[in-house]
Amino acid sequence: MPTNPQLLSPADAERLRGLRFMKGVALAGLIVMAVIFAVGFALQERIPAMAYVRAFGEGGMVGALADWFAVTALFRRPMGLPIPHTAIIPRRKDEIGRTLGEFVETNFLSAEVVRGKLDSVDIAKRLGEWMREPDHAARLTDEASIAAARVLRALGDDDVRQLIEDLARTHLIEPEWGPPLGEWLGRVIEADAHHGAVNLAVDNIVTWLENNEPVFEGLVSRRLPSWVPSLAHRLIDDTVYREAVAFGHAVQADPQHPARIALDGYFGRLADSLQHDPATIGKLEDAKYGMFDSPRVRALAGQAWQTAKGALADALADPESPLRRRVHDAVIEFGERLTSDDALRHSVNTWVIDAAVYLVDRYRHDIAGVITETVERWDPEETTEKIELMVGRDLQYIRLNGTFVGALAGLVIFAVAHAFFGG
Repeated sequence: MPTNPQLLSPADAERLRGLRFMKGVALAGLIVMAVIFAVGFALQERIPAMAYVRAFGEGGMVGALADWFAVTALFRRPMGLPIPHTAIIPRRKDEIGRTLGEFVETNFLSAEVVRGKLDSVDIAKRLGEWMREPDHAARLTDEASIAAARVLRALGDDDVRQLIEDLARTHLIEPEWGPPLGEWLGRVIEADAHHGAVNLAVDNIVTWLENNEPVFEGLVSRRLPSWVPSLAHRLIDDTVYREAVAFGHAVQADPQHPARIALDGYFGRLADSLQHDPATIGKLEDAKYGMFDSPRVRALAGQAWQTAKGALADALADPESPLRRRVHDAVIEFGERLTSDDALRHSVNTWVIDAAVYLVDRYRHDIAGVITETVERWDPEETTEKIELMVGRDLQYIRLNGTFVGALAGLVIFAVAHAFFGG
């Protein structure tokens, strides 16, 4: 029996106290029967009726000792004697573990049992009713935030950066950009969808010209010979500026302006070159690799991850953050849908049941094996103590019952024998 309650859990410590108490009660029953036997044996010569008392006590002692032996033999050798078929649990520990695993696998982990039980329980509805309660949604949000924050802290920055770089290189950098980009540009041109972008660019250019006249001062005149009069310098710069503005306005106003037509032709040739011209495709690829292989770009990617990680960690830690409020509202909304949307509820129930049955079918033997392997790893003495703590208290009632049943049996046997054969 376990002798160190300080090493036990509170529940096991309570079981140990109950076990010790019942062992004391069973032992007291044996002592009482021994006293009854001694009194009856001592007085039966003077008082013949005391022979019945002796038989009662004698039968009680036999019953108590027999059941003490039977109960004790389950867990250890009675009085340390090497009696066959004793200490059953420690000797057959591994077999008990295998039998228990097989029992659980056969009776609890079968697909039919799992499906039948889950079919009778509307899991989605119960889950929805639980989730739509604000307090429950807040609890679920808190737990999810804590878990997400732990995962975020566990992620190594170098590993994440390397993962992002590998994904970007595999799915973004290594594939050729030219042909798909050229095909996309060609479709845009065919649909005349590029005109909006051209209009926007022309409008911005004209606006910039109108607001930056000083930029044109000396733009051309500074390149004129020194013998040209200064008045001509100013006149030439003003003329260049006005012509630039007028050209911009003309492009703005005329959808068929030669400049627009020239741009359409350029974009068409560019779309074709990006799809079929190896030189153009090669230049784009060189530019792409030059940009992504730049240390500055890689450093910016790392900084972006750090910034995103910090912002996400702050949002997860703040109960009033927009992120957590949205998650909280989404949980409640999903719970409402689970309780009101029959189609969604049926889909969720079907998914849960199919997933559970699949897991049981695939891993039932492994799950049962955990029980078997766990019991096999237990020390025989530890196994005995665990099982005795769980069932030992109830087994002491067997000793008590054996004491009283033995006493009554002894009394009845003596009375019948005395009636038939005399004394």
